[in-house]
Amino acid sequence: MTTLDVLISTINERIHNVPAVLLPPRRDVRYVVCWQQDGYDCEMPQALVRDDVTLLTLQGRGTSRNRNHAIKHSTADICLVADDDVEYNETTFSTILDTFEANPALDVATFRSDSIYEKKCFPDTPFNLATPAKNYYVSAIEIAFRRSTVAPRVLFNELTGPGAPVLQAAEDSFFALEAVIRGLNCQFFPKTIVTHNHISTGITPIQSPGTIMSQGAYIRVAYQNPTRYLRYVLKAWRMSRASNANFFFALHHILRGARYARKEFKYYFS
Repeated sequence: MTTLDVLISTINERIHNVPAVLLPPRRDVRYVVCWQQDGYDCEMPQALVRDDVTLLTLQGRGTSRNRNHAIKHSTADICLVADDDVEYNETTFSTILDTFEANPALDVATFRSDSIYEKKCFPDTPFNLATPAKNYYVSAIEIAFRRSTVAPRVLFNELTGPGAPVLQAAEDSFFALEAVIRGLNCQFFPKTIVTHNHISTGITPIQSPGTIMSQGAYIRVAYQNPTRYLRYVLKAWRMSRASNANFFFALHHILRGARYARKEFKYYFS
């Protein structure tokens, strides 16, 4: 029997959101909840006292730190990355497990998500993440992976994502990119597995310099050729159009992010 761990990241009072994420118990699914406590103290919700729930605690902030802590304590064959405000249905877990069972060489799978706030562009056919489809980008809650092949080689970059020191987003994009760089088999499947009807950092990038810088950092690492300069300008233009904000403000912070990546992520450039 192939097993699945749902890795739920949460912080402070958001622990009270987690019970709504859980589905009725099934033999092949467990939940690993990583609860960051950043100066917050409260009782664990009694609804989390279940045989299929493992609750971890972690001090401080950083979504990538949270996710990595959950990965290190997972034991299932397959891991699903989750947040405390997502919704699953009765077919979600079977869809994921069936996908990995049908593709024994698969290491990382990304899927579709639904949201009333964010209308993402998803291709209609599967593709290899090494050659991403136009306008496609991955969100963390769409990622599942085979623990035995991925966890020893790829974790979330703790210098990226909400709560990180500088780069406040793109932890999901860097995770997928790292998996591709390391030669893992990473595929997209046009199957919807999750609903996320809440505003995320990826939808309002122009509001935070740290979020904008994340985009520049990702471009610098992912495109180590002259096309990156055009991509910087195009990304700034798209951000300014989407958020009705200043193009030069966006471009300035994108370039700051690119310089930060070149300095802090030297291992990508060796």
